[in-house]
Amino acid sequence: MKTYLIAQDLWGVIEGMEETPDQEKNNVAFNAWSKKNSMALHVIQISCGPNLFSVIIREISLAKIAWNTLAKKYTMLKTTYSGTDNNRNDSYVEYEDLYKAVRGGDWNAAKEFLERRPDALNAKITTLGKMALHIAVVAGQERIGEKLVERMSREDLEILDNFGDTALNEAAVRGEYRLVKCMLRKNESLVSIGSSTQTIPLVKAISYGQIETARCLYSVTPLEDLMPEKDHNGATLLSNAIYTRNLDIALHLVKRCPRLALSLGKDGNSTLLALASTPNAFPSGNPLVFWKQGIYNYCIKHLYEMKLIHIQSKELLHRMCEGLSNLTIQQWQESFLNDTIIRAIKNGIFEIVYGMLKADPELEWTTDQKSRRIFSIVVLHHEDGNGMLHMAGMFTDSNMLNHISGAALQMQRELQWFKEIESIVHPKAKEAINKDGMTPRQLFTKTHKNLRKEGEQWMKDATTSCTVVGALIITIMFAATFTIPGGNKQNTGLPMFLNRKWFTLFILSDALSLFSSTTLVLMFLGILTSRYAEDDFLVTLPRKMIIGFSTLFFSIATMMIAFCAALSIMLNGQYWIVILIICLASVPVTLFIVSQFRLLLEIAISTYRANIFNKKMKPLF
Repeated sequence: MKTYLIAQDLWGVIEGMEETPDQEKNNVAFNAWSKKNSMALHVIQISCGPNLFSVIIREISLAKIAWNTLAKKYTMLKTTYSGTDNNRNDSYVEYEDLYKAVRGGDWNAAKEFLERRPDALNAKITTLGKMALHIAVVAGQERIGEKLVERMSREDLEILDNFGDTALNEAAVRGEYRLVKCMLRKNESLVSIGSSTQTIPLVKAISYGQIETARCLYSVTPLEDLMPEKDHNGATLLSNAIYTRNLDIALHLVKRCPRLALSLGKDGNSTLLALASTPNAFPSGNPLVFWKQGIYNYCIKHLYEMKLIHIQSKELLHRMCEGLSNLTIQQWQESFLNDTIIRAIKNGIFEIVYGMLKADPELEWTTDQKSRRIFSIVVLHHEDGNGMLHMAGMFTDSNMLNHISGAALQMQRELQWFKEIESIVHPKAKEAINKDGMTPRQLFTKTHKNLRKEGEQWMKDATTSCTVVGALIITIMFAATFTIPGGNKQNTGLPMFLNRKWFTLFILSDALSLFSSTTLVLMFLGILTSRYAEDDFLVTLPRKMIIGFSTLFFSIATMMIAFCAALSIMLNGQYWIVILIICLASVPVTLFIVSQFRLLLEIAISTYRANIFNKKMKPLF
């Protein structure tokens, strides 16, 4: 088991190398640690027999404590076994040849043994109470497993090992799809026989990520085994289906049994909370660049899966929220609705917040542990005497900023957020003082000091590089004006090819490139010499960046046009060469646009959109 835990990167929580993070200080780290602890504890629990589990570790919630408790008990158990039954292991020696044959994949030897000892077919041939079929499943010997199933009766397949597992349970955990189907053909009732933890094969399969096997088991598992009144299996299945992105299973299950939407799984959490913990299942958790968003809207093949998940998530959310308004006070408390809506806010899943509020407007009064209401939590996630505007002015490491390119645009987004909140609070709140004697704007300046410096450095680095490029273009285009292709006439000094269309194109593109590159240098110099005040990041600096980048694109494009026009004049009549040169000249322009146009568009959208709040949603009331 230790080797397995190490391989799954779970040994740290057992050994104590990964200490429990402070949830208040680092909620992300705490959630990651909790997930590892739950996975390690689950492995330990399912590996214990029913007696060990119920007597020793049933109430233990930390994997480290469960492991240490079992370690202390092990010596006593070992002594008890060796003292009461010295021949315990010897009783299994007679099955050693069958064990080796099954595990080694030698069906002929196994068949010969079973013909001599037919009773060995359903006998427990190891100290762990495993039958030959159990061994075949564990060893991955599908062919031998199928042969054994053919010889076994329906009742034989229901025999449990010392851990309370049927061979089907073993096959479900290991994803032995063919053996699962083979066993079910002989005895479909196996799907209802759980392990020592009362977990049916379907739930075990999806918990271990064996999706194909889980789908097979789901198609034959009776709905009665998944009802919330019976046990935790239905809710646990629904939670795992959400976490593993098998939302078609989750949606189908909720349609069959709507009560599961607010039931608690084995881990004690509600299924709706599981949905609130998967931001990537909703469009708001998958912000796309403009061109991908366009493709997404038309459901192109390579984005089909993502869009399908979004559609299924929305329908699943709708069905899970249908019964919220009819809950009793006790059901309301047991369904973790407060935790769910707060988790959705923290993860930025506005669809869940909107859906829950629409289903039950009373959730508007939800508060967290610090008695902050929903809107205050929204503001904080974008306390000692801090008002709403103070909270908006505080800088927090938000997941939403990770999708914004560059510290300067992140600073702009923070300013936009602060300005939007400032526009809706009472005017008195703008000058309110917190316990440190700071107004909201002073608090904003203090907490965003580092981000402002990072934004300043980001802009200086970008503009310095672009200024160098612009200066080179100015030099080239200015020189090209006085070294025109073909030279000048001796008697008049006019260009030799003055009357040609290509020459007109050359002069116009050269002039345009020169003027636009001069403009971009001036714009970027304006950025370099800016004072970089906070409000400059809102419009002034981004606008200069937009003008600078736009003129840079234009100057490079017109420079290449001038180059192609000049060559066309000199290579008069050699059209195939001209066409080839034009194609080659378009390559650097295209590469530059592809690499930098996204940033330009991002700056433009961020600067000139209507406001930061999403206005697509209709009012709730």
